[in-house]
Amino acid sequence: MVEPIPKYYVGTSGWSYPHWHKKFYPEDLPKSRWFEFYLQNFSTVEVNATFYRRFKDQTYEKWRERVSEEFRYVLKAPRLITHRKYLKDTDDLIAEFWRSASLLREKLGLILLQLAPSTPYDPLRLQKALQAFGDPTKIAVEFRHKRWLTEETRELLRETGAVFCTADSPKTELMDWVTSETAYLRLHGRKKWYAYNYSEEELRELVRLTQKMQQKGARVFYIFFNNDFEGYAPHNALRLKQMLETEITNLF
Repeated sequence: MVEPIPKYYVGTSGWSYPHWHKKFYPEDLPKSRWFEFYLQNFSTVEVNATFYRRFKDQTYEKWRERVSEEFRYVLKAPRLITHRKYLKDTDDLIAEFWRSASLLREKLGLILLQLAPSTPYDPLRLQKALQAFGDPTKIAVEFRHKRWLTEETRELLRETGAVFCTADSPKTELMDWVTSETAYLRLHGRKKWYAYNYSEEELRELVRLTQKMQQKGARVFYIFFNNDFEGYAPHNALRLKQMLETEITNLF
């Protein structure tokens, strides 16, 4: 039996960084065309702006219309849900955000639910929040405290079909948990938050991790570099994308 070819969505956490000018975006390219340039290089983007504020329906519709059929957006859930209310009594807020996100239609890849470090360990609360979304399989959860990294949590994600987001940062190490056919890697910088340039060997480690996760059932990968300082993120993402494409060519 031939193994299915894995699908990789590799991109960055945001695209509109002034300090990427001349480092990623060409010097003579106006800012109004930055996203167009981004789209020529990547098949996905993680939108952090939705964490901080609400957007009109027309904005989501414009986002949907600007990209190709293959492109996927990942939206970060509002901080009011995750960092102010800690998922408690948030059904209405979740329903409203889900309605907005759904305007992207097939261009919606995932919603990132990032739990604040101070979120109490309450699996039932998490389960209720996941089920409040229209489709829990579209939700990736990033845990910012190790208290959540239990077998109970892993089983909960499996049962709901939600995606485990493994994060690389000075405070967290990458894990090979696979809770659905989708895997999510979020790369903040291994030794320094955001101001860290991944080495060739560290990028090869990421390739090996995706291989291990494939063996555990992952078929679709979302991989985002959040080390935006000095334009490290787009350059690391482009290099990793090249490595993964080479890996597919060698295997298939």
